Amino acid sequence: MNGIVRLLTQGWGRRTVIGIPYGFLIILFTVPFLVVLKISVSGTDELGIHFQDLTSYADGIFQLKIKLSNYIFLTTDPLYIETYWSSVKFAAINTLICLLIGYPFAYFMARSPAGMRPALLMMVSLPFWTSYLLRVYAWKGLLDDNGVINNVLIWLHLIHDPIKMMYTGFSMTIGMVYTYVPFMILPVYATLVKMDLRLLEAAKDLGATPWKAFWLVTVPLSKNGIVAGSMLVFIPSVGEYVIPELLGGPSTLMIGRVLWDEFFSNNDWAMAS
Repeated sequence: MNGIVRLLTQGWGRRTVIGIPYGFLIILFTVPFLVVLKISVSGTDELGIHFQDLTSYADGIFQLKIKLSNYIFLTTDPLYIETYWSSVKFAAINTLICLLIGYPFAYFMARSPAGMRPALLMMVSLPFWTSYLLRVYAWKGLLDDNGVINNVLIWLHLIHDPIKMMYTGFSMTIGMVYTYVPFMILPVYATLVKMDLRLLEAAKDLGATPWKAFWLVTVPLSKNGIVAGSMLVFIPSVGEYVIPELLGGPSTLMIGRVLWDEFFSNNDWAMAS
C-alpha cells in the first residue's frame, strides 16, 4: 500500500494523478465548443441537417466549405448589435447592484461572532433549496399589477392606480439581483473571513480612520473575492434566458432569448452557434 502511495506521489505517478482531472475538464469544455464552432461555420442545408461536412473531395479537387456569413451578419445586423449591448448593460447593472448589496452583507458575516456564521451562511444558501423557476415566479406575484406590492400600496392609499413594474427593465433587474446576489456574497465572504485583522490595528496605530483603513486595507485585500464574485454574476447574467422571458418585456431583449429563438423557433442552429 505504501508503495502505491509513493508511486502516485512521485514522478510520472503524480503527473498522472494531476493530469487526469485536467484532461477530463479539457475534454468536457473543448469538445462541446468545437461542435458548436463546426455548426456555426458549416450552415444548414435544405433538409434542416445541421452537421454538414466542412471539406469535400471530388474530381481531384479538395474544397474547404467554411461559411462566415453568419459571423458577418451577427456583427452588422442592428437587432443583434442592440441585443449584445442590452445583455452587457443589464449584466453590468446586475453585477454592480449585487456588489453593493453583497459586499456589506459579506463584511457583516465575516466580522460576526463565529457561532453566528453558520446560520448566516444558511440564510444566504437557503434560496438554492427551492426551485429556480418558483423563485422567479414568486416575483411575478409580487410585482404584477394585481400583485402584493401594488395591493398594499393601494390599501395604504399611497397610490390610486397600480404601478407598472412587470415586464420592464426594473422587474428583470430585481429578479436577476435576487437570483445572483448569493454568488457575490460567498466569494467575498470567503476572502474577508481569512483576512488578518492585525492589519487594521496597524493602520489604526498609524493614524488611519476606520473609513480610510477600510478603503486602503480591507478593500484591496478582498479584491480577489470581488473579482471572483463579479465573474460568477456577470458571465451567466449575459446569457440569462429564464428571467428575461418571465419578468422582462420587449425593451429587455437579451442574447439568451435570441439564441433560444434561433435554435428552437427558426431552427437555424448555425446562426445560434
